[in-house]
Amino acid sequence: MPPGPKGGAEGLDPSCSELHDNEEITPDIIAPSLSLFQRCYRHLKSSGVGEASVYHALVVIFLEFFAWGLLTMPIISVLNETFPDHTFLMNGLIMGIKGLLSFLSAPLIGALSDVWGRKFFLLITVAFTCAPIPLMSINTWWFFAMISISGVFACTFSVVFAYVADVTEESQRSLAYGLVSATFAASMVISPALGAWTMTVYGENLAVALATAIAVLDVFFILVAVGKDHTILMLCVTVFLSYLPEAGQYSCIFVYLKLAMGFSAVMVAVFIAIVGILSVGAQILLGPLMKTLGSKHTIMLGLLFEMLQLMWYGFGSQTWMMWAAGVLASVSSITYPAISAFVSMHSDADKQGLVQGMVTGMRGLCNGLGPAMFGVIFYLFHVDLNDETPSLPLKPSFLEDSNQTGTTIHIDVVPQVQKN
Repeated sequence: MPPGPKGGAEGLDPSCSELHDNEEITPDIIAPSLSLFQRCYRHLKSSGVGEASVYHALVVIFLEFFAWGLLTMPIISVLNETFPDHTFLMNGLIMGIKGLLSFLSAPLIGALSDVWGRKFFLLITVAFTCAPIPLMSINTWWFFAMISISGVFACTFSVVFAYVADVTEESQRSLAYGLVSATFAASMVISPALGAWTMTVYGENLAVALATAIAVLDVFFILVAVGKDHTILMLCVTVFLSYLPEAGQYSCIFVYLKLAMGFSAVMVAVFIAIVGILSVGAQILLGPLMKTLGSKHTIMLGLLFEMLQLMWYGFGSQTWMMWAAGVLASVSSITYPAISAFVSMHSDADKQGLVQGMVTGMRGLCNGLGPAMFGVIFYLFHVDLNDETPSLPLKPSFLEDSNQTGTTIHIDVVPQVQKN
């Protein structure tokens, strides 16, 4: 039902004052009594704190990814304990299933949010995406199984970006999308370090409990506060080709830094925090960049830095190179929000959820295929990084004195060479 003549809430019955002020209204046009479910749904769809704004979206994104950020280090430990023989292979399979499900469901959820409302689907996506968190302390097998299944609803970004498009003018969307992505980066600045510290000092269960509490807070906030063409197809292909290697890299980079590059757990946490802070700065500059360079050139700039950081990580052999690659990675983080802003500007207002769902679904597919691809590659080449592996040398270590055969000693990841 449309709003009343004096701007009544969406879908609600006319107020008493409206009935008295408008003599033409008759009992026949008054909405019939609604069921409890219908009243709850209408309240869920229309209620909120203050005017709808981009700041609601920022809080939703921050709390969801802050909760998961707390589990960055605990998940590495639990993954290795649960699958000690094929850690990366199983990680790849888990994320592969999650990504595939996200790819299939994101466009549908985005389109449904166009019809049924953003708030309802924000609630659904956040609730189901965070549902596996408490299982980490109960049953690790169920924890990883639920992570895979939760891929069906792992498309919060598409609903959030569609919500932002609803509440902002087109000229302000690139800045707003930059703020959303900056908030995501900000959520990762201290959460991995805080989670690692909590696990070390107070145990894994407290870290999981803290993450669960923050996830519940996010759901509560949504309940209380949050009131397709050729171009889109090509942008989806761009997202796929750019994010596939990046997703695979992110699935193993932190373990690689610790075991192959000699980073301590504290240094890994500091690395994440610094890259996160730099990413925040890059996202804040997204709006001015798009106004200065234009949408297409901003996307190309992000892709250029992404290519450079991937190459630098791959060929770097010293610690300072990893830090430099992290700086490049922070700048490349502008790519996805720039693409989302570009998509929003070239889509109809009533199809924002659908097109954002398509882009997010493609990213979700990469989040699954990337780790799966890396996991299979590691398995084929007998690479399995885990906490039981001794620190892996960057430079080839030579023959042990006790080796009298004249052959090399093989260690996974870093090939050995024979001493002349």
